[in-house]
Amino acid sequence: MKAALKIPKSLDFQRLGLKVGLEIHQQLETSRKLFCECPPITVSHEELAKAPRIRRELRVAKSELGEIDVAAAFEVQRGRVFEYIAPPSASCLVELDEEPPHEMSREALVIGLAIALALHAKPVDEVHVMRKIVVDGSNTTGFQRTAIIAMNGYVDTSFGKVGIQTVTLEEDAARKIEEHDNVVVYALDRLGIPLVEISTAPDIHSPEQAKEVAETIGILMRLTGKVKRGLGTIRQDINLSISGSPKIEIKGVQRLELLPKVIANEARRLYGLLMIRDELRRRNVKPNDVMSQKPVDVTDLLRDCGSRIVRSALQRGERVYALKLPKFDGILGIELQEGRRFGTELADYVKQWTGLKGLIHSDELPAYGITEDYVQAIRDRLEMGNLDAFVIVIGPTNKVLRALDIVKERAAYAVIGIPKETRAANDDGTTRYMRPQPGAARMYPETDIPPIVVTDELLNEARKLVPPPPTEELTKLVNTYGLSRDLAKQILLSGYLRVFEDLAKECRSFSPSMIASVFTSVAGELRKLGIELSEIPDAVIREVILVADSMNLGKDGLVALLMEVGKRGVKIPEKVRELVEALGIKPLDLESVRKEVEEVINNHMNEIMARGERAFSFVMGKVMSRLRGRVDGKLVAKIVMEELSKIFKG
Repeated sequence: MKAALKIPKSLDFQRLGLKVGLEIHQQLETSRKLFCECPPITVSHEELAKAPRIRRELRVAKSELGEIDVAAAFEVQRGRVFEYIAPPSASCLVELDEEPPHEMSREALVIGLAIALALHAKPVDEVHVMRKIVVDGSNTTGFQRTAIIAMNGYVDTSFGKVGIQTVTLEEDAARKIEEHDNVVVYALDRLGIPLVEISTAPDIHSPEQAKEVAETIGILMRLTGKVKRGLGTIRQDINLSISGSPKIEIKGVQRLELLPKVIANEARRLYGLLMIRDELRRRNVKPNDVMSQKPVDVTDLLRDCGSRIVRSALQRGERVYALKLPKFDGILGIELQEGRRFGTELADYVKQWTGLKGLIHSDELPAYGITEDYVQAIRDRLEMGNLDAFVIVIGPTNKVLRALDIVKERAAYAVIGIPKETRAANDDGTTRYMRPQPGAARMYPETDIPPIVVTDELLNEARKLVPPPPTEELTKLVNTYGLSRDLAKQILLSGYLRVFEDLAKECRSFSPSMIASVFTSVAGELRKLGIELSEIPDAVIREVILVADSMNLGKDGLVALLMEVGKRGVKIPEKVRELVEALGIKPLDLESVRKEVEEVINNHMNEIMARGERAFSFVMGKVMSRLRGRVDGKLVAKIVMEELSKIFKG
């Protein structure tokens, strides 16, 4: 029995009782960090390599009630060491927790209030900074400074109003660089960059609605002109539940287009876990049936098996233990998300709690060089029945035994229901276990920063930054520049609206749609090549487009020039024309293009005559292979059609 259940891939979210709330975090474009005078920038790898490093360990203390937050306890038991890189140009003693925080950035507060007002939220009378316990090393203090600045707003969508519970101003966390040998390395350049966090009510009931809400809020923030652009500057967290499940937190959805897939996958996982619970109960499994099992050393049974995993472990002096899971046969192999099974859930727990690489379970065997004979030998050693399953964990004995205790607890809870978890979003739209959910009482006042009264003067400054409704800007882009609604929406989301509008007025050969594509589809193409458009200064992008326009280079030439600018890290507009000269890029006049076309036609006349009127694509391909990047393709197409017309109509 290897497939006890099959979880539907397509679900009716309304019938599931899906409820989703979003937490949208956006870095603000300010002149300084939130609680110090350092610039809010991330530095280069070269600067990080030269910067000083400091090592620390974090511990957690009991609260006034004698309790320790479960998420904090989880992090502490991992026993990790944190190494902080402190680049002098973007960090100071405040980031190192060696100096008290400075006064909150007034600029950041004004921007945050403007966003809150645009969301119809009511600003608080006084801003009180709080400390939120965070002991994963991403904050040197062991807490994050955060302050609610407005509450009780809403955003309009095609699905109706979605409530905005809070608008919060907080400091961003340190930037994780790497993790190895139980040491986590963070860079302190990002720590303290101002973030606005917008938390919606759980009024979202489908993946599509969630995307629209995130899009609408994202556009609204970008229209202020006061938020950062680029990967990592905006992050979406998800709070999600279905009928019969607890609320699950999902952290770190960076790409908007991934949001619906993450929500759909997590809803399917929760539904699958409820199906597993019901199946285990049907089999009359009790939590104590699982908790009473004892790990069994099976190293001797697998010593001569063909598994490279086992052989490598034994050479390191490690051991192999197995644990019986009564009446779990077929359960471990149930696919909860694409490529992720219930066995993967157990493996995630093992990785996070012990640092081991995971586990092997009976539903996936024989495999990994462990043949059926070895599987049967393990089953005999564990005295298993037909409906029983087992897991294998390999590593140092103390870690293995700890891992199997974790497996027992998680498997036993499967009979009860779904544990409250904080999960992380994977790049493929699935999710993985990160840690237990923190308790509700992990906030306490920041004693180093006095309350800030929200005055009329502050609110009047904020009102000047409140943007027009996104629908107005969308209509304007469609009517004024002839963009499709989809492209117009992408421009609003890109954050390059004002740059686009200026260029659309100045360019003579590039159409508004062509210019808009630079900030949308072309930006995506460049990203695949390792070039982030957001890392090229706006003034440089503007100069590249104007130069390509004046030289009539066309889209291919423009993209090629942008690639060179990105690769070479050009930061000054004046350097663009120098680069054009160095690359030998020269505009072609009409007569030169016509000569190129005539030459291609003359050299391939037999092929052209054989193809007849279908020869256009053939000739275009040959000509553009010679002229791409030097002339607009539309001009070439016009001349090719003219010259072919002379042949076939002459």
